[in-house]
Amino acid sequence: MGKYKRLAINTIIFAIASFSSKLLSFLMLPLYTNILSTEDYGVVDIVLQTCNLLIPLASVGIINAIIRFGLEKTADKKGVLTIGCITLGSGFVVLLLFAPLLYKVEVLAPYVPYMYLLILMSCAHGLFSQFARAIGYVKFYAVDGVLSTILTIGLNVLFLAVLDMGIEGYLLATILTDMLCAVLDFLFVRMYRYLNIKRVARSLWVSMLAYCIPLIPNTICTWIMSISSRYILLGSFGESETGIFAVANKIPTILMIVANIFSEAWQISAVTEEEGRDAFFTRICSLYQALAFTVASGLILFSQLAVRILAAPDYYSAWQYIPPLVIGTTFGCISTFLASIYMINRKSVYTLMTTAIAAVLNIALGICFVQAFGAIGVAYATAISYFVQFAIRAVHTRNIVKISWNLPRLFANVLLLLGQTIVMLSQIKGYLLVSAVLLLAVFVLNVKDVLVLVRQKVKKG
Repeated sequence: MGKYKRLAINTIIFAIASFSSKLLSFLMLPLYTNILSTEDYGVVDIVLQTCNLLIPLASVGIINAIIRFGLEKTADKKGVLTIGCITLGSGFVVLLLFAPLLYKVEVLAPYVPYMYLLILMSCAHGLFSQFARAIGYVKFYAVDGVLSTILTIGLNVLFLAVLDMGIEGYLLATILTDMLCAVLDFLFVRMYRYLNIKRVARSLWVSMLAYCIPLIPNTICTWIMSISSRYILLGSFGESETGIFAVANKIPTILMIVANIFSEAWQISAVTEEEGRDAFFTRICSLYQALAFTVASGLILFSQLAVRILAAPDYYSAWQYIPPLVIGTTFGCISTFLASIYMINRKSVYTLMTTAIAAVLNIALGICFVQAFGAIGVAYATAISYFVQFAIRAVHTRNIVKISWNLPRLFANVLLLLGQTIVMLSQIKGYLLVSAVLLLAVFVLNVKDVLVLVRQKVKKG
């Protein structure tokens, strides 16, 4: 099977998993926003984002090493999983010592027990599912995603709509979903076959930690990119505006979901396909950009409609955040693609450095822009920060893999998205029609290269 077909097949399989577990859960937003007030949703978002910060600390980032080393043909699979479990358990025990600090944060204090359970179950589910993917259980990985969706929807309806448990019900549904999926992954793949303390080699453990530890501060910096905006809004405007922003951020998540679907398949190809790597990366990057910019333009055009459909009326003002957030997410997605270049060469320290620069910039600009432009300033800050991260990686990664950039098309895409954002936010007469024309221009600009590339590579296999 050719590498392009292999990548396409894996992408379809991961699409089933991600569409089920992420996109369909995203469509639960009407339930959340109709049951939870803007203040409650703001609290939920802060709690979940804080858990996202603590997850890599509890796992010592070992989940990243599970997929990277598990994919290597020469790696000892038993050693990889055993090291992963021991590292995760040790990290979680250390994290328990910091519970008193979490109780001192007023907004988090009532939910600390839930947070620890959520972190543990999320880590376990992530570790087992990624190991299953690494050792070839790709189709089962999709099944895991479908099951996760069913449980998420069913438990949220039970705890929120039926039992009216509010914030606690939302968190409990997430905890039980991850717990049940982790148990299924472990039993179905029979992972107990891969647990053997005697196979823990010091050299392998050191190599895995050397790879994943730099990704811990990288994840923290990525978290800062996301959560700093919430805390700036929380301090300046209160929980209600934070909740509205959280809903707005769900729309660009569609683009991130699409990108993650591809990235999960791409990680396998990036590591295992070595022949003609420069040309392979260039062609796939071209396709990736074309799809990202086209989807982004569509999200900007339908930002108002999306909020009307997916959220309660109290959240309608969230649409104004969406256009700049979509632009930021677009460059964030392309930056993630470029990070795969660091991954294949085990140069995770550069992933950290570029993310740290963007995170610091995001905080600085967010504080300045919220004073100059109001609440929407945090969205502008996010867009600029992700663009800077992309620009740095685009230049630096050429020292490792030489991607040939189509700069005229890239600049044209950026200008069209900026124009569309300005038109939508200014709401000039006929702004929706103008925005639709700009979407058509983005589509025409990108579709030719995509069709040519797909036709050539599918034909060649």
